[in-house]
Amino acid sequence: MRFAFDDEQLAFRDAVRDLLAKECTPETLRAAWSEGRMGSAWSRLAEMGVLGVLAPESADGLGLGPVDLVLLLEESGYAALPEPIVEHACVAMPLLDAPRSGFLDGTEVITAPFHHDAVVPFADRADWFLLLADRAFRLVARDAVSLEPCASVDGARHLARVVWDEAGGDVVAEGDAAAQTFDRGAFGTAAQLVGLARRMIDMTVEYTRERRQFGVPIGSFQAVKHHLADARLALEFARPLVYRAAWSLAEGDADASTHVSMAKSTASDAATLAARQALQCHGAIGYSFEYDLQLFMKRAWALAAAWGNAAWHRDRVGRAIL
Repeated sequence: MRFAFDDEQLAFRDAVRDLLAKECTPETLRAAWSEGRMGSAWSRLAEMGVLGVLAPESADGLGLGPVDLVLLLEESGYAALPEPIVEHACVAMPLLDAPRSGFLDGTEVITAPFHHDAVVPFADRADWFLLLADRAFRLVARDAVSLEPCASVDGARHLARVVWDEAGGDVVAEGDAAAQTFDRGAFGTAAQLVGLARRMIDMTVEYTRERRQFGVPIGSFQAVKHHLADARLALEFARPLVYRAAWSLAEGDADASTHVSMAKSTASDAATLAARQALQCHGAIGYSFEYDLQLFMKRAWALAAAWGNAAWHRDRVGRAIL
């Protein structure tokens, strides 16, 4: 089987890439760290229809599938978008059963836990929470929960533990639908990790072209080339697995959960390796808070652990093939 994205999907990706390059800069990320404010990218993405890609047509969404969203999530990872696009657009929106303009235009923000203990990202800017209790996801309003802030390695991805009445809210997914909801979270995060790995490799290639030692760019040193080649190889192994997971989810493949776990474990490893190799090639400046690399490394470390870390997903793959 030959898998390829069509011209419309690629054009949509390019439009989102251009938007995020302008509206989600490192300065935007630093503002999210220091002030916790939402930038203009979120509303612009809503205007483009990104938030409603997976929302059914009956709820005024685009009614498309994960294959149509995966490249857009990858670009959001490349920009380290400081908004809950995976939780909102990938996890929650397919569960809509009626039109809800606030969810589509981004004025009402949904976030969701990446662990069963209800620790949620971007909790401080969410209006709704998709929370798990008794193997069912419930949509719970902000005024029905209390938040206990948690420390996060990524200051733009504010975390909080949600305290709530587990009998409250509206059940929107249970049984197989709840399992699919989790898989969409892991898949969306894997797509973002692919984008993050690509961003860190690009930053490092640019740096090694400019940084000179002994009169030559350090990118000409064999050891540096090996570091970058290892990171790029890991990325190229991970990317097709993420695309396969998107296709499997879209087609309702019986092995979709296994494919999602293959994608998430491999993407987590690729992004973690890219961060390590980028830091090695940058040297001491890579540790600096003032240097932009740390913004992307910390997002990669956070997402590698979200929606199941690499070890958890490898274990799920192992159980599936026994």
